[in-house]
Amino acid sequence: MARGDREPKARRRISKSQRTAIAVTVVVLVAIVVGYFAYRAQANLPGTQMPDQGNLHIPSVDSPHVPYNSDPPTSGPHLPYIAPWGVHTRPIDRELQVHNLEDGGVVVQYNCECPEIVAKLKAIVQRYDKHVVLAPYPGMKPKIALTAWTRIETMEELDEARVKRFIDAYIGIDHHK
Repeated sequence: MARGDREPKARRRISKSQRTAIAVTVVVLVAIVVGYFAYRAQANLPGTQMPDQGNLHIPSVDSPHVPYNSDPPTSGPHLPYIAPWGVHTRPIDRELQVHNLEDGGVVVQYNCECPEIVAKLKAIVQRYDKHVVLAPYPGMKPKIALTAWTRIETMEELDEARVKRFIDAYIGIDHHK
């Protein structure tokens, strides 16, 4: 028989258990890859992650509740309504601003006599038609604080790029459970 006339080699059959093992291996590898990229995406988000304190509604600002785990707060007990989106010239009660965060808002607050910084923050906030609030926060330790649901970022000097990045990362993400 000439070389070209040889019969093709018999194909080796893959058993059912081998097919199952291959399928499980592929699924595990895909899960690892997806998990890695999800972890990287989370790790690259701006701000510091705070533990979620839930979203309990309370009837008034004076209602007793657990203390917030950050200042300004990033989650926890709050009033059943929100502060209007946009620029405020007076402080917003913590129990009110938390509901804005739950509804997908970002709250930008400052503690300084710094009209030039406030003007720049106002210009940034006004680029968004909703889901962003700017307000003073007397007594806050940092000069500027940005909060979203379970996220906080603080700064002593205004970094407009950081402010925009924070807002764009969290704006509009609803956190009702």
